[in-house]
Amino acid sequence: MQAQTSPSIKIDKLILARLRGFCAGVVRAIDVVERALEVCGGKVYVRHEIIHNRYVVEGLRAKGAVFVEDLAEVPAGSWLIFSAHGVGPAVVQEAKDRKLNIIDATCPLVTKVHLEAISYAKRGLTIILIGHDDHVETIGTMGEAPEHIRVVGSVEDAEKVEVPHPDKIAYLTQTTLSLDDTREIVAVLKRRFPNLKAPSKDDICYATQNRQNAVKAMVPCVDLLLVLGAPNSSNSIRLCEVAQSKGIRSYLIERASDIKDEWLDSVRTLGLTAGASAPEILVQEVVKHCQQRFSVKQVEEFETVEEDVHFSLPYELEQLVQNKKG
Repeated sequence: MQAQTSPSIKIDKLILARLRGFCAGVVRAIDVVERALEVCGGKVYVRHEIIHNRYVVEGLRAKGAVFVEDLAEVPAGSWLIFSAHGVGPAVVQEAKDRKLNIIDATCPLVTKVHLEAISYAKRGLTIILIGHDDHVETIGTMGEAPEHIRVVGSVEDAEKVEVPHPDKIAYLTQTTLSLDDTREIVAVLKRRFPNLKAPSKDDICYATQNRQNAVKAMVPCVDLLLVLGAPNSSNSIRLCEVAQSKGIRSYLIERASDIKDEWLDSVRTLGLTAGASAPEILVQEVVKHCQQRFSVKQVEEFETVEEDVHFSLPYELEQLVQNKKG
C-alpha cells in the first residue's frame, strides 16, 4: 500500500549510512539455513531465531525451516541448526543424546569468545562476562564454564561484583555491546582488580564497531536518526544509544510502518541506518516510504569504511553440499 503524503511534514534530505545491514556472520547464518534446506532433505530445524529479525525468520519459515526453543520438539534423526548466537555445551550434548544431526551456524566471532572462556576457566580464572544475562549469546557463553563466570551488565554491576580470587580474574564481552558502555565497565573492573586479564583482541565484533563508528560520524549531519532492526537485536539497540549519547534523537523501527509523524516535526535532515541483522529490502522500504510520505527529494549515502569479510560455511554443511554435487 502506497504511503500518503503528509501535508505538514517535509524533509529536505535523507542521509543513509552506506555501512549498514547484514554483517558476514548474519550472511553466513542465513546461507546455512537456505543451503541446508536444499541438501538435507525433509524438515530442517533451527534452535532459536537464526538471527534477530522477524522478516528474515518468517521468510525462512516460509521456505520450510522450523524454529524451536526446546529440543524436545525436534524428532530424533532430524537436522538441527544452532543459531548465529551460539549455544553452550549442555545444549550440544542434549542434541547428541537425542540423535540429532547438528549444523553449527554460530558466528565465528562468538565462537572465539567461547574458546577464550574455556581457556581462562582451565587456568582457574574467574571470568567477568560483560553482557546482558538474558541475551541468548551471553547464555551460550555462560554455558561453557558456568562455575567460573560472573555476568556484569552495567557500571553498577561492575562496582558490586565479587570474585573468590581477585588476582585471578579475566574479562570477556558479548560481541554486540556498545564500545562506550564496555569501556566504562572495563575501567571500573581494572580499578577494582589491577591484575585483570584482557582478551587477546577486543571481543566487540568488527561489524558492531564499524556500524557504531558510522553512526558517530553521521549524527552531526542529521536532526534525527532511525535505526532499522528488531527490538531484541542488541546491536540495533546500541546504535540508537550511540546516537542518543551524542545528543541526537533516535528511534528503533522494524518496518517503515513504525515511523510516527510526530517524531519528524521540525526535522529537515533525517538519518537512517540498519542493524547487522536487518535486510536491505527493508532499508529500501523505509527510503521509499519517506520519499512518498514526507516528500524527500534528496537521498544520499554517508560513506565511512568498507567491509570485506566473508565466513565459510560450517564444515559439516560443506560436506553435505559436496556430496550432493558428487
